[in-house]
Amino acid sequence: MGAGLFSVVGTLLLPGLAALVQDWRLLQGLGALMSGLLLLFWGFPALFPESPCWLLATGQVARARKILWRFAEASGVGPGDSSLEENSLATELTMLSARSPQPRYHSPLGLLRTRVTWRNGLILGFSSLVGGGIRASFRRSLAPQVPTFYLPYFLEAGLEAAALVFLLLTADCCGRRPVLLLGTMVTGLASLLLLAGAQYLPGWTVLFLSVLGLLASRAVSALSSLFAAEVFPTVIRGAGLGLVLGAGFLGQAAGPLDTLHGRQGFFLQQVVFASLAVLALLCVLLLPESRSRGLPQSLQDADRLRRSPLLRGRPRQDHLPLLPPSNSYWAGHTPEQH
Repeated sequence: MGAGLFSVVGTLLLPGLAALVQDWRLLQGLGALMSGLLLLFWGFPALFPESPCWLLATGQVARARKILWRFAEASGVGPGDSSLEENSLATELTMLSARSPQPRYHSPLGLLRTRVTWRNGLILGFSSLVGGGIRASFRRSLAPQVPTFYLPYFLEAGLEAAALVFLLLTADCCGRRPVLLLGTMVTGLASLLLLAGAQYLPGWTVLFLSVLGLLASRAVSALSSLFAAEVFPTVIRGAGLGLVLGAGFLGQAAGPLDTLHGRQGFFLQQVVFASLAVLALLCVLLLPESRSRGLPQSLQDADRLRRSPLLRGRPRQDHLPLLPPSNSYWAGHTPEQH
């Protein structure tokens, strides 16, 4: 959510920077320079260290030990202190080091060997694709109602900030899946109404539906990324989150394509994305709820995420998934343990 708000700030500052520079080549050079400065974080691990959680999950105990000691020293806890937290950390790291585990790296292709995780990732990637691609339809419907060039630009930035604030207020108290379901439903409904009656509705109604659709689609894209970070296990979370984000950027390519072709094929594109939004609404029902649950560490942990009831049931009550888990998981368990 914080990264999204920084993106909004950059979007709002970009027109002022362009007016100050007044040369697109220089502006592009400044953008490339700012992006190049990010390489410093990659070259200096002390500025942006690796995740200790990922290091421990993949068996890289020595690197995790160094980073955790560095965090402890930065917090004012020296290695020679004898506090309870320090002794607990030292004991756990010593036990892990004594086992001498071999690093276990995982590729994105490992998702194909899972029973449930690949389906969750596919659904979240699909919802991110729809949320990024359907915005072109809402922008096209919004353009005749707001003829000024700068107003739609700043309106979209404000809607992105409003979507992030909406997620901050609702995603934790109501749950990830209900909020994603609500956003997908509003996106599909607004798109269908504009598709069916844009020529017959009043101008203010078209403007309201376009703004509401843009707000909901941005909330769907942001929540899909947040949801993916909690559904994918630690050992492959970076790759899984990258696939979901990549699907969202692929959907955003519908905007430039629509501009290149003018109004030719726009109606067909709007029909396709409206149909995909309805399909995404049904797929979201298959996702598990990740609120108030620990992050899965391994692929087996991610496969054990359960699909809980949408409206009823205890907050932490688990139910059987739609797809049965692998036999290897149940081999060493007795019915009394469940």
